[in-house]
Amino acid sequence: MGYKMNNEIFDTHSHYNDEAFDFDREEVLKSLPSQNIFAVVDNGGNIKSSQKAVELSKKYPYIYAAVGFHPEYLSNEKVDLNFLVSHLENLINNEKVVAIGEIGLDYHFNADNRDIQKEVFEEQIKVAIEHNLPVIVHDRDAHGDTLEILKKYKPQGVVHCFSGSLEMAREILKIGMSLGIGGVVTFKNAKSIVEVVKNVPISSIVLETDAPYLSPTPLRGKRCISPYIEYTAQKVAEIKNISLKDVLETTKNNAIQLFRIK
Repeated sequence: MGYKMNNEIFDTHSHYNDEAFDFDREEVLKSLPSQNIFAVVDNGGNIKSSQKAVELSKKYPYIYAAVGFHPEYLSNEKVDLNFLVSHLENLINNEKVVAIGEIGLDYHFNADNRDIQKEVFEEQIKVAIEHNLPVIVHDRDAHGDTLEILKKYKPQGVVHCFSGSLEMAREILKIGMSLGIGGVVTFKNAKSIVEVVKNVPISSIVLETDAPYLSPTPLRGKRCISPYIEYTAQKVAEIKNISLKDVLETTKNNAIQLFRIK
């Protein structure tokens, strides 16, 4: 690496509330500071996982929570938006909640409920804006609608696991949002995201894992954890021809500013 890291890693997107960590969650989370982790934002996707993220944030000083309703949990039936907002409002009252997320659009598995997804996405953005919180956006096979909604509301936040084009990335940056870069950038077929990373400023990038998913090369297939960000950061450093130290320090500071971590 060329230098000794000292808690330089900020993982802006994880799911330690996931059942994949049920058998050793405490062991994994307790070990993070000794593996150069400065902070982690644990993301919810429904009421249960959002509450779990909040509980973890209260237990570990370096864990922060994002709360929200992920599109994969939405059916084709109309959503009770008052019910959704009331739960978000209750969760936001916790001081360790730093974002509304993971929210957004996913047309990969279910494109039949697009109108419902968009309505719920917009409603959660409104809550975030009202409470001056950033959003953590999920966008899978829904680039056009995602960009349209983000342009409409111009929230603070990050597009998680960014998979759009360079043109879309530039539009996201014009809004003032950041791009979440994770293990996918290390994959052999990741030409599009490599082009994006090469051409956007490091000041607009934050690093993430999506733990327990999307482990970077050479750890693909293994359960992902926050220390694996080092492989992602090394790839970003290689693409941008800057030092690993600069990548880690800059993306850490970007995340601190984005989530207002003291």
